Amino acid sequence: MTRDDRNRADARSTRPAAPRIGKADHDVASKAVLDNMARLKALRLAREAAEPPRPAAVKKPRAKSRGKSEEKAPALSEWLAGQQSGGRRT
Repeated sequence: MTRDDRNRADARSTRPAAPRIGKADHDVASKAVLDNMARLKALRLAREAAEPPRPAAVKKPRAKSRGKSEEKAPALSEWLAGQQSGGRRT
């Protein structure tokens, strides 16, 4: 690789530099986020302590459905015979 080729490759590979955030800026931003989270947690805990406890949910028993479930299903051999006599191939 010649010197000219190397210079052209270097020129193509360089991109405009993105603005860098300093460590101090990053620390300030992360501290602000943590402070906000702590403030919101304190507000949530205070709100939960002020409201009365919620009653436990009472589950209602399901009503038994009346219908085909009370009837006994036919035996498999009877069902297959019915399918075959009805014109279905098994």
